[in-house]
Amino acid sequence: MVYLNRIYTRGGDGGETTLGDLSRVPKTHPRIVAYGTVDELNAVLGLARAASLPPEFDPWLELIQNDLFDLGADLCVPLRDPPPDPPPLRIVPQQVTRLEDWIDRVNARLSPLKSFVLPGGSAAAAALHHARTVCRRAEIEVLRLREAEAINPQSAIYLNRLSDLLFVLARACNDDGQKDVLWRPGGSRSGA
Repeated sequence: MVYLNRIYTRGGDGGETTLGDLSRVPKTHPRIVAYGTVDELNAVLGLARAASLPPEFDPWLELIQNDLFDLGADLCVPLRDPPPDPPPLRIVPQQVTRLEDWIDRVNARLSPLKSFVLPGGSAAAAALHHARTVCRRAEIEVLRLREAEAINPQSAIYLNRLSDLLFVLARACNDDGQKDVLWRPGGSRSGA
């Protein structure tokens, strides 16, 4: 249970913060950078939800925002052997499977691509492309953390799959891909 009655504690004024297991680390620690980037992704998804998404996608993004808090909680508590009792919140394969189901459902209505898509189109598509790029960065930060410490493997898998979902959702917001703007390799070389 979360209970916040005071927003500032002064505990981080020296450049350190407390993890979920009550250990202290510098705010520049890869674990803090990883879940801080997940938090940024969550905020960008909030902007995407405010960008006139098709109504069918908004409940999905709300669930994803909740998942991202789960992911932040997962990353906030280092893996321990044996795990503490009660065990900390972790991302589970079912959360990844749900993303895959949504990807398959949306992708089935999109035409196959013959080029890369330029990020943009409708405001909703542009916002989802922005979220996709932040998601990729979050995944990189989680993988960087994994190089230094053991983490729940589902955390990186979840972000990898989420970026794929955000891509197909962006295409769906461009009239199911009909209004995607495609990359024209070398198309700007003529100077005109």
